[in-house]
Amino acid sequence: MPQLRVKCANILKRIFEEKIFFSDLKNQLEAKDLPYVNMLVLTSLRHWVRASAVVDRYLHKKIPHKHSIAEYLLKSAVCEIMYMETPIYAVVNETVKCVRQETDRFLAGMVNAVLRQIVNQKDKIADEMRKISPFPAEFKKILHGYDAEQIAQMAEIVALKPSLDITVKENPLLWQQKLGGILLPNGTVRLESTEKVPQLTGYSEGQWWVQDAAASLPVQVIGDVSGKKVVDLCAAPGGKTAQLAALGADVTALDVSAERLKILQQNMARLGFNNVKTVAFDATDFLQNTSEKFDVILLDAPCSATGTWRRHPEVLHIKTMEDVKKQAAIQKQILALCHNVLNVGGILVYSVCSLSGEEGEKQIGEFLQTQKMFKLIPITEEKISAYGKWRDKFVAQNGTVRTLPCYEKNSSGMDGFFICKMQRIN
Repeated sequence: MPQLRVKCANILKRIFEEKIFFSDLKNQLEAKDLPYVNMLVLTSLRHWVRASAVVDRYLHKKIPHKHSIAEYLLKSAVCEIMYMETPIYAVVNETVKCVRQETDRFLAGMVNAVLRQIVNQKDKIADEMRKISPFPAEFKKILHGYDAEQIAQMAEIVALKPSLDITVKENPLLWQQKLGGILLPNGTVRLESTEKVPQLTGYSEGQWWVQDAAASLPVQVIGDVSGKKVVDLCAAPGGKTAQLAALGADVTALDVSAERLKILQQNMARLGFNNVKTVAFDATDFLQNTSEKFDVILLDAPCSATGTWRRHPEVLHIKTMEDVKKQAAIQKQILALCHNVLNVGGILVYSVCSLSGEEGEKQIGEFLQTQKMFKLIPITEEKISAYGKWRDKFVAQNGTVRTLPCYEKNSSGMDGFFICKMQRIN
């Protein structure tokens, strides 16, 4: 276990200092180690700001940068003490041992003193930590435009383990019963999160695929696509492609990454869809060079992914407004070329898993002002509510959709998305 703590600390160090996703580092882990590492790293990322505030109060001497691994060990230990069920004596003793092994006896003694003070005041500190926002200062800039109540509600859900959402080929009511989940208003079947997805009923038979409830909405707002030519730009790993194929569309799935398209192809093969053609191409190049015309464009655009922090809490710490601006510029380029391949009367659905208005509301507002070939088609609640009523209001007054991580919080929330539907008119 001590060596696993060091692995976790090194993973956290790389996430924070190299700005990379945890998923990109998991291939370094053995299968037997993954459950513990996964739990500690994700818990630490969710509560890092709170743990840092506590450590700063009790740590009276700055840890030298050359020994920064000690800081990662210390803060992850605080998260484990406060939010996990590991025996406290094991957390303290093993963390101190790791710090001594990785740095020196002096720092080990200092970490030991800090952890024991925190343990002695655990209940009081727990109350104090609940009052600390889990959002880093830089991420709060991304949340600009949301009111205090919305931000507070999003903060409440940071600690919740995300559910497992699945989209079924057909008959959601039947699969809700078979899998023992709950049925969300859009037809998503929601289960308690599980690491054994391939062992669930219907997986090997290709009856469903994993897809966050919010991520399923962009396809649901399009309408009837049966027999229509649809291009899914930026398609991998293929959840939306599968939805389109299940609805009978003639789908071209495009992605810049050939490797990611291989995963998409494997997913389509498992699901038994043979109405999907894959193209490894940059979206802007494709839109400028293809002679094909389509009835529908689904543009789930490259974005900052700031709405996905329930499953990827590292987003809270590695994404900045610079990332938002960079992605917004790419989105603008792609949007400006969509008319090249869309038939007159055709539908363009734009979506991003971003919380920033720069990539959502503002992006589309400016697009519609400058691109007179398109008009907004208001989305109605009925389009995303075939199986009941949502607890939260998703549809804005102008007919665009905005979901937040705190929506459906009674069952662990959903990704933050912006979605709009447009039609080419001339």
